[in-house]
Amino acid sequence: MSSIFSRIVRQEIPCYKLAENDQYLAFLDINPLKSGHALVIPKREEDYIFNLSDEELCGLILFAKKVGRAIEASVNCKRIGLTVIGLEVPHTHIHLIPIDGIHDMNFSNAKLHPTKEEFLELADRISLAFKQQNS
Repeated sequence: MSSIFSRIVRQEIPCYKLAENDQYLAFLDINPLKSGHALVIPKREEDYIFNLSDEELCGLILFAKKVGRAIEASVNCKRIGLTVIGLEVPHTHIHLIPIDGIHDMNFSNAKLHPTKEEFLELADRISLAFKQQNS
């Protein structure tokens, strides 16, 4: 059975897309800890990050770096935190979370509930920053 992220890659489920190339996709987390919280995935479904080839893992990290820079340019934060947990969805994914302190990375914190319009505006802003930085 395909993961929810594979279904997003195939456009069977919508997402708030931030950036994409032939191998990787970044989109906003729909249950964000902070405004700008994003997920970066390989398009090829692989459950465990350390099962990716060296080339895929390097590519994923470099793509996440570019997305992180675009998020950083688009939201007010000190840094972008990066975490990989890998238990909640059986598809490798990196969380990029705008942070002002370590407490912002606590997944037991209350989630934000942006409106569709807020998601769309933020995704557009980050996507534009990504394109500007990578053109």
